[in-house]
Amino acid sequence: MSALTLRVAVTAFSPLAERIGHDIGYSTAVVGVFGMIPTAMFALSGLLTPLLMRRIGLERTALVAMLAAGAGQLIRIMMSQTIGLLVFSALALAGMGIGNVVIPPLVKRYFSDRLATVSTIYIVMVQIGTVVPALVAVPLADTHGWRVSLGVWCVLGFAAAVPWIGILLDRRGRDVVDHTAIPTEDGPKGKVWRSPVAWGMVGMFGMTSLTTYAIFAWLPRILTEAGASASFAGTMVGVFGGVGLISALSAPTLVAKVRNPFPLVLVCAMFFFIAFAALLWTPMSAPLLWVFLLGLGPSTFPMSLTLINLRTNTPQGSAALSGFAQGGGYAVACLGPLLFGLLHTATGGWLAPFGMLVVAVLIMVIGGWLVCKPRYLEDTWH
Repeated sequence: MSALTLRVAVTAFSPLAERIGHDIGYSTAVVGVFGMIPTAMFALSGLLTPLLMRRIGLERTALVAMLAAGAGQLIRIMMSQTIGLLVFSALALAGMGIGNVVIPPLVKRYFSDRLATVSTIYIVMVQIGTVVPALVAVPLADTHGWRVSLGVWCVLGFAAAVPWIGILLDRRGRDVVDHTAIPTEDGPKGKVWRSPVAWGMVGMFGMTSLTTYAIFAWLPRILTEAGASASFAGTMVGVFGGVGLISALSAPTLVAKVRNPFPLVLVCAMFFFIAFAALLWTPMSAPLLWVFLLGLGPSTFPMSLTLINLRTNTPQGSAALSGFAQGGGYAVACLGPLLFGLLHTATGGWLAPFGMLVVAVLIMVIGGWLVCKPRYLEDTWH
């Protein structure tokens, strides 16, 4: 339930951005600001959530995340000015960013014997929460207005808070040792930034995210300039996102079954390179095939989320690695769409932007080589 909430504030808003702008009066430039808020808040949450987990523990942090996500989505639809919409969108996205970081160590704490299975479930939920709101946003807005279409998803955040409230209430009045502080005075300690595992995770997670966000932002333009209709280009974006469900269902299990999953990273890089070349030189020869291959490239995203737990021994280590990787990774990912667009504007073509993505994928491969080695964060962070 928590994982299902982690993208809805983003994908429910994007299809309605221009309609909302016409209603409350913001320019198209502000749409770009809204586009940068998700990765910015995810990056900030990645850096701050470990501090919150140290103070209040994993379960309370998850509760705060879900309540923030629900409240932000509910309050923002009541706003009639741009600043209010921005502020409460940021609140909702901060809650979702905290959820991004806290769920992997929760999986480690409660399901250490079933990491692949539970990781698959939660990553699939993230994908569903990414795809479904985008599909129904416009029909809901057409029938009930954009405020209903945008606000209905707050129910998920509040519903996901209920189990965490139940867990915390169940502990009241009982002598329960809290093992969720990250870390406690007696728990494992280390400087996460000293570990090659951590930097490898930043490279793998961050470059995957940078490439994915750049493609989401610019794939329609690439295809329409090649002669596709706007509706076809939009459908291809949906295909690109939908292929992620295949990765979400398969990648965690595959990663967990092999001692060193680096060959899988190389296969993902190959998918990226083939798709980049095809979209650059023959985009309309077989666009569905190229976009399908392109959608398989970010399989390194669910791989990264699974490796957060496979490359740590403890919930403390998982929380530290999750925060470091997602904070640094999303900070880098913010630059993807911007740099891709600047390079296209400067050169008037797509060769330089795709060249940037090739470099990003090569960094992803280097990061994958570091993080896929069979070793643990806690053995390397001193």
